[in-house]
Formats: sequence, C-alpha cells, structure tokens
Amino acid sequence: MSGSNFVSKLLDGVAVEWTVLGDERFLEVANAARRPVKASLRVSGEVPYYGANNIQDYVDGYTHDGEYVLIAEDGSASLENYSVQYANGKFWANNHVHVVCGKQGLNNKFLYHYLRVVDFIPYLPNKDRSKLTKGEMVKIPLPIPCPGNPKKSLEIQAEIVRILDASTALTAELIAELIAELSTRKKQYNYYRDQLLGFEGREVAWKTLGDVTKKWYSGGTPTAGNQEYYKGGDIPWLRTQEVKFSDIEATEVKITQAAVNNSAAKWIPANCVIIAISGATAGRSAINKIPLTTNQHCGCLEIDETKASYRYVFHWVSFKYENIKALGQGARGDLNSTIIKSFKLPLPYPGDPERSLAEQARIVSILDKFDALTNSISEGLSRESDLRQKQYEYYRDLLLSFPKPEEAVA
Repeated sequence: MSGSNFVSKLLDGVAVEWTVLGDERFLEVANAARRPVKASLRVSGEVPYYGANNIQDYVDGYTHDGEYVLIAEDGSASLENYSVQYANGKFWANNHVHVVCGKQGLNNKFLYHYLRVVDFIPYLPNKDRSKLTKGEMVKIPLPIPCPGNPKKSLEIQAEIVRILDASTALTAELIAELIAELSTRKKQYNYYRDQLLGFEGREVAWKTLGDVTKKWYSGGTPTAGNQEYYKGGDIPWLRTQEVKFSDIEATEVKITQAAVNNSAAKWIPANCVIIAISGATAGRSAINKIPLTTNQHCGCLEIDETKASYRYVFHWVSFKYENIKALGQGARGDLNSTIIKSFKLPLPYPGDPERSLAEQARIVSILDKFDALTNSISEGLSRESDLRQKQYEYYRDLLLSFPKPEEAVA
C-alpha cells in the first residue's frame, strides 16, 4: 500500500473538530512556572535549560516535569519555520518560550508535529520583533480528529505520531551513520597527511613560499552600491568567506569590466594558491580553478611549476593553517605578502628537481583522493539530510492536512 493510500485509509471518514490552542478542554498553558536565569547565575546540572530555539544550557533544578511542547514567544530563528520544541521529563524553561501541554484528549507529540506545519506569521502582531504573545498564541487553530470518540481520536493521533517519529528516527540513524563515516575518513586523512607531510628521516630543502612563487596578487573592492560595477556583471569576484580549504569553481558575486577598470580588483590566473589575509578568515586557503578577481583580503600566489606543484603548496599551507594564522598582526590578526612569502615549506629530493616534483605529485595524488572521498561523504550527508527532511515533511503534511473549518462546513 502506498503512503498516500495508507493515510487515506487512516483518516477515511474521520470527522474533525477545529478548536484553538486556548481551548482548556484540550490544552493547558503552563507559562506561570517559567523563569529566566542569566548564564552567570545558572547552577550547572543535568536538566536542560530551554530558550526560544534550543537547549541553551544544563542546570540544577527545574521549572516543569512532564511532557510539554515549547513554542517560541520571541526570537525564533526563522519565522517561516517557526521554532517548536518537544520536551519530556524535567526541564527548565526561560521566558522566551510558551509552555503548553495537551490534556487527556490531546497527544502532546501530535500537538508538536501539528504545530510544525502551522504558519505563525499571521499571529505575530509586531513583525519586527517577531513576538508571539499569549493572547495571539491561544487563537491558533487546532484540529481534533474524531472528536465524538475520544478513544479513537487518541488512536489516530498516536498512529500519526508513530509514523512521523519513525521517519524522524530513521533520518537520525542514517545521518548518524554518515557522520560517523565522515569522522573516520577525516581521521584517516589527517593520519596520512601527517605521515606524508612530516618528512621525518627524509631529505628535504626548506624554502620559502616566495622562493616558489612567480607572482603575488592581491585585489580590491569596487565601490559598494555602484550598480555600474555589479549589475549584469559576469566577472567572478572572490571574497574571503568563500576561501574554505577547497577548489573554487565559481564565486557568489560577479562584477563588471568597469569595476575592474576602476578598482584594485585585477584578474588572477587559474590555479593560484589563495590565502585569506585578514580578520576571522586569515590563514584559510583555496585554489581557484578559474581565472577570477578578488577583494583586498585575499593573497594569491602564482606558483612556479618548475619548482613546486601548486597543489602540493596548497596542501602544505592547509596543513599549516594554525601556524600561518598565528603569524597574524594587530587586533584583527592580519597577514600580509611579506609574512606569507616568508613562510617555509619542505621540498623533497632538493638535489633532483624532477624527482622532487614526482614525489610532490605522489603526495598530492594521495591527499586529493582522501579529499575527494571526504567531500563526497560530506555532500552525501547534505543530500541525505535534505532528502529525509523532505520525506518527513511530505508525510507530515499528508497526515496533518485536515479539512479547514470552512471546508468541513461545506
């Protein structure tokens, strides 16, 4: 039986009573016990301390004990996907969540899953602050299936919960397996990288990055807000937030030829080793697989391929990220061309350039394979997560799409 047929059979002929969250027959609002505590005053313990979006801390003591649903009062991370949390057992709720509890005729997990399909935006009177007052929260519609038969109603609610919980559990299990696999591969990669780039007991010559660089490039930022420089542009323009120890095939922002003509953003050739030189991203590296321009916070090394492989240099500076970052100067920890070009790297078989490049190529081949495998697992993790979320949402929408009040009357 298909999912939709199963759902149709489950809900076939089921009457629905539409009430609201303020209906005391089915739901209790337990806000009175909420109590905010500053982080500095919280006593460490094992009880979860809930805020608007998640568990913020673990504390000693509790405000509630039982099965509850927490609805963000203010500060939801997303208005479209409004924050709703399920809590069971002892917990501490601060004043940024409404605490509600289903009574005898309402399954709390059913309430939780249902609220995750609710559009909360119409109930936020002050859209700028995104505050859901209690007065507005209690107006939110709530469907009660089979209201004339409380036993059957709870059975239907429980079956809906079982299906959705099973979907969630399967997702969590698969994601956990992928995360474990990713962790294993990263450990293997780090082990082999340490072995390959450690060069213990092997002959190397220590050269500077400047020794193997043909040309150093930096960049600039075309005047922000000038449409002539950005609108309709097709020239890739790289910012440091896109420098993430990986190959760069495209940039998030494009600029025009006028921007290149009137700023310090100049073209750099493909296959440069790019190192972020400013602020929080300083020390991170990447390789541009396409010609592009950059802002002034990127330092770009065009490597002399007769002396070193650009990918070998990239793996080395990625390996030494923390060391490079530690060389930053000033309050922002900025780097510059002198610091970067003075940084040392080992070249194997210094007396035999051809053999040296062959050894570099061997090291690169191994590390690239591990990179590709790790990235494949990371991409698979993202795809699997998205797929499972969509699958959950499909069944959730199918199971919780009860006829609206006007449809039921018609």
